[in-house]
Amino acid sequence: MNTRRLFRLSLAPILWQVLWAIAGMSAAQASSSLDRIVAVVEDDVILASELQSKLEGLKHTLAENHTQLPPDGILARQVLERLIIDKIQMHLADKAGIRIDDETLHQAVQQIAERNRMTPEELRNSLRQEGIEYGEFVEQIRNEIAIQRLRASQVNSQIKISDREIQHWLDTQGQPGIDRDTEFLLGHILIATPQAASPAAVQKARERADRLMEELRNGLDFRQASLRSSDSPQALNGGELGWRKLSQIPTLFADLVPKMKEGDLEGPIRSPSGFHIIKLLGIKGRLNGGQRITKTHVRHILIKPNEVLSDEEAEKKLAALKARIEAGEDFATLARGHSDDKGSAIKGGDLGWVQPGALVPEFEEAMNRLSVNQISDPVQSQFGWHLIQVLERQESSDAEELLKKQAREEILKRKVEEETELWLRRIRDEAYVEIRLEEPTSDTYLPASLQQ
Repeated sequence: MNTRRLFRLSLAPILWQVLWAIAGMSAAQASSSLDRIVAVVEDDVILASELQSKLEGLKHTLAENHTQLPPDGILARQVLERLIIDKIQMHLADKAGIRIDDETLHQAVQQIAERNRMTPEELRNSLRQEGIEYGEFVEQIRNEIAIQRLRASQVNSQIKISDREIQHWLDTQGQPGIDRDTEFLLGHILIATPQAASPAAVQKARERADRLMEELRNGLDFRQASLRSSDSPQALNGGELGWRKLSQIPTLFADLVPKMKEGDLEGPIRSPSGFHIIKLLGIKGRLNGGQRITKTHVRHILIKPNEVLSDEEAEKKLAALKARIEAGEDFATLARGHSDDKGSAIKGGDLGWVQPGALVPEFEEAMNRLSVNQISDPVQSQFGWHLIQVLERQESSDAEELLKKQAREEILKRKVEEETELWLRRIRDEAYVEIRLEEPTSDTYLPASLQQ
């Protein structure tokens, strides 16, 4: 069984990260007895053997996809940049006190096995057949969960969506000739500029983008150009953003894409991140049938871990509150006195009526499993530990409510992607990074952050 292909099909939420892990772990490990350092990242290092392992594994994966490879020096720079970003995120997660316990990790691996229709033992055997050490694979999953929680706290939790934004989304989706369910396959290349870039640096990036755009117009393969030149997180995936509806296209390109024909190029397009080049790789239509939505009236008590209250103690505190409620004390009264969600605490923990997709996944999944009036066990999310009670439920086929729900979900996805890209650029610029990899001379278009 080809495990790389298996995960490519089945693990969308952390697809590229898992493939990235597999790429490195499936390659033969270089000797580390006299390993040299190729980069220093904060208080950590990246060794030549680590870079070589990832590089060889990625080349194998790209070859399986019949992707023409750029010169080794260029690909090494892209791989090194990905390793640097991963190291920075893990450094920040450690500083933030994010720890992934063994039970959470066990559940994550169990879910991976289930999504691939395997038992955990079958997953282990499949990994072994691919030459992947199970322990290293599990640790990579632990790191990815930590990074997801870091991003949730640093990016996702800061995003707000206003009623005006939802209405604007509804007003602008019905463009002439574009069905709501039309999907676009977009290719993307970013020539990045650092934060507070000087006019000279911006001009240099613009010139690189102009030269690259000219080469693309003259027939340069877009995937090749992305692999060797792009600063985008999708660079090692050939720049593909995947099939998306118009509502899921980044805001910067949303007005351009409907006017493009398959194969068209647009750019360079200026943004705070740098200069973007896009290519419309495909268009397809897809119609969905009507559906009903279930709205839930819910309340909760939130306990946030802090410097003096550990995760375990927060969980125990909630369990004690649950026991008091089951013994007859009032949920609303305890919420007012104990909940760290001050906005809902004054209302007895009441969050009002919520629609699918409005709450963080961990909370919503636990809420959906509850019967009316049932109280959950303590549930952990990036915000802390929750005690949840469902008060009422109702089904609705209201088309307007359904569209608003879809609008909120699509706006959130778009904002998370855009803000995550800016956040990654910021933490990369702010981190201490010393690169000790020799410069390749076979290509002009090195990622901006790696140029000397």
